[in-house]
Amino acid sequence: MTAASTPKGERRRAALVEAAAELLVESGFDAVRHRAVAERAGLPLASTTYYFDSLEDLVAAAVEYRGRFELAQGRAQLDKLGTEPLGVDTLVEVVLDQLLGEDTTYEAVLLRYERLVTTGRRPYLRPLMRAMQVELYELLTEIFARSGRPVEEKRLVELVALVDGAVVNAFIEVAPDPRGVARAMLRDALTYP
Repeated sequence: MTAASTPKGERRRAALVEAAAELLVESGFDAVRHRAVAERAGLPLASTTYYFDSLEDLVAAAVEYRGRFELAQGRAQLDKLGTEPLGVDTLVEVVLDQLLGEDTTYEAVLLRYERLVTTGRRPYLRPLMRAMQVELYELLTEIFARSGRPVEEKRLVELVALVDGAVVNAFIEVAPDPRGVARAMLRDALTYP
């Protein structure tokens, strides 16, 4: 049994992943560095290279940790929906929570989208992001079904692309409100299909 597979080792590894995920959410990929992660976790600098073969492995673990956390939040929100059909405004907010996050501040939405876009420059993350996208689409499909508005995969992909485009375009506005812009466009798309 190696030190990394002991309960203490697993706790340390988990602390490093959680610290890296926090840095990722707060400041983006550039913030996830060996020293910063070790300091955030309260562990020696050498622990990052002991528990992870490379910085890429640590980043991938952080991205997966954060993605799983966000999917769990979405599933919890789905469980609270009940069985009654949702009004369009409620449905829009639930969908935006899944795509943009529940933190509605400009910076939080920007960092979330930076994570998605930066994945394109980090090919090692693509398989993970594709797998989590499948789970996100399954969650969104269930949200639409429970809301009384079942949606086919093609339409779901179109709606997600609509939201993504609205958000990215809103980032360049003088007084940006990415969620507000996405809300208006998604509401229109669901009201006037």
